[in-house]
Order: sequence, then structure tokens, then C-alpha cells
Amino acid sequence: MPLRVRVLYHDHCFDGAASAAFFSRFVEEKFYPGAEFSFTGLAHKASQLFEPGMFDGDINAIVDFKYSTDPRLTWWFDHHQSAFLSPEDGEHFRHDTSGFKFFDPTFRSCTMYIATVAREKFGYDPGDLKELVGWADIIDGALYKDAQEAVDLGTPATQLTLVIESSHGSGTVQQIIRMMRHRPLAEIACDPEIQAVFQPLYQNHLRSIGIIREQSQAKDGVVYFDLVEQGIEGYNKFIPYYLFPESAYTVSVTTSPFRTKVSVGSNPWAKVPLKYNLATICERYGGGGHPGVGAISFEIGAVAQARQAAQEIAAELRS
Repeated sequence: MPLRVRVLYHDHCFDGAASAAFFSRFVEEKFYPGAEFSFTGLAHKASQLFEPGMFDGDINAIVDFKYSTDPRLTWWFDHHQSAFLSPEDGEHFRHDTSGFKFFDPTFRSCTMYIATVAREKFGYDPGDLKELVGWADIIDGALYKDAQEAVDLGTPATQLTLVIESSHGSGTVQQIIRMMRHRPLAEIACDPEIQAVFQPLYQNHLRSIGIIREQSQAKDGVVYFDLVEQGIEGYNKFIPYYLFPESAYTVSVTTSPFRTKVSVGSNPWAKVPLKYNLATICERYGGGGHPGVGAISFEIGAVAQARQAAQEIAAELRS
């Protein structure tokens, strides 16, 4: 019976999917040849993030997501400022002696971090995955040349980002993860099954641009909008900067079947200095993220609470 490796990854996130793909290929070729890999998507929720049954592999890994003190966790990679659920979790990580758990918030993407550790510590450097690693850094680090490039979805990587972020369930994302392990992004994006998912999502993407334009309040460099009544769970986070290029920050409220969410972002092409650490602001409300982008997850139906937090944050950013 083959060794069973469970990889838990940040679901509906290009960097999360790319991290799972790169990591699983890395450990298969360097540590666990012939292993059977299973993937589990994780989402930030107001309630418990890790269910006990999640760590059901002979080897268990988390990539691009928060730390767990579960003794069954073998590997961990993350690059978020808010990587630890509590100070005690951070202390637990600092006392780990396995040599298989890694944290560095200076990296723009977790995929680049995994690739760097794999190369420098373990001598693993697959040439055919450089495209995947490079695009993960562009997408998670918001390194597009402008907002239009990010919103137009003119490349295979940005088209796959739409599918990964907006498809229902985890099945399509995990299909893409398995493809990413060995296939170029253009080939994956052109796959008939992926195209069948992409085309209706792309039409929704075009509609969402108009809806966000209608719902947005742009004031003092901050774009605020609420998509609860429209039932839109997610959107391309660069749309506000495409519509309002003079803005510096975005605050929005959305709902999904498992949470109510406040998203806070900063304009990568802002014409004024960005002086706020958005992860630190979101941490005050139980959320987190990176200095330039963060989020807060509230319970299902906690719309009033989320709206209050969003309005408080928008007011702070406008000040």
C-alpha cells in the first residue's frame, strides 16, 4: 500500500493551488516516491479552521495557510504575517525541531518560498515549474504592470486565477493542482473541462465590473462597496483600482455559504504613499493577511457586525 500524503492548502487562491502543486511534486521526488497524494482546501472562517479528521495521511502538510500544533503535522510552509492563531501557536512553532516547518513573511508568494527552500536546503530545482513559480509571485504579489492587465484576464495564468478563485467547491481547483504538477499553464487553461468552467465565470466577471462601479463609494482615497444584496461571493480584487485609479485602498463586504467577509486591499499602483499595515488592522477584528491586503471572516449571517467593522476600517483609512 503506497504512503498516503495529505496536503492542506489555501483554497480558491492561485498561490495556494500552486503551492500545493509545487510542494507535492517536490516531496514526491525527494522524499516519498510513489506516494498517493490527497488535497484538502482550507478557508479562513470565524469558527475552527482545522478539523481533527483533516490530518489523516501518513504524512500531513499545510501550505499557504495558518499553523497547526497538531502532532500529526509533518510539513508546514507559510508567508502570511498572521500565520499563527495565538501567541502559543507561534511559540510552539519556534520550538519545533523537525526541520520541515518554515515561515517567512518577507516572501510575496508561498510558492516562491517553497521553491527557494526546496532549492537551497534540499537541492531541488525543477526547470519546468519556473513558469508556475513566477506567476504565483506576480499574482500573489500584485506585480502586474497595471490594473487593466489584472482585470482583462488576457493570459493563461490570470484566466486560471479566475477559475481557481470563483469555481464552486474544491473539485476544479484540485484538478488544476494535479495538472500544475507537470503541465504548462497555457495547456491547462485550454483544457476543454477548464474552459467549460472558465467561460461562464468570465461572463460573471464582466458583469461584476459594472456592479462594483454602481455600488462603490469612492471618497478620500478609499473605495467602499457592499455586495451582500447582490449575492456576489468574490470578485477580482483589482477591479476597484481599474475603475478608480486614484484610490489607495478598498474595503468591501461579501457573503458566502460559510462566512461573511470583509476584504481590505491597497492599490499596487497608488499615486500616494501607503501608510497602513492592513494585516495589523484586520488582526484587531480577528482577521489577518499581508501588509498590503487583508481580510476578516465573520460567522454566517453576521452581516451587521461585518458592515460595522468595514465602515470603521474605511473611516480609519480615509483619515
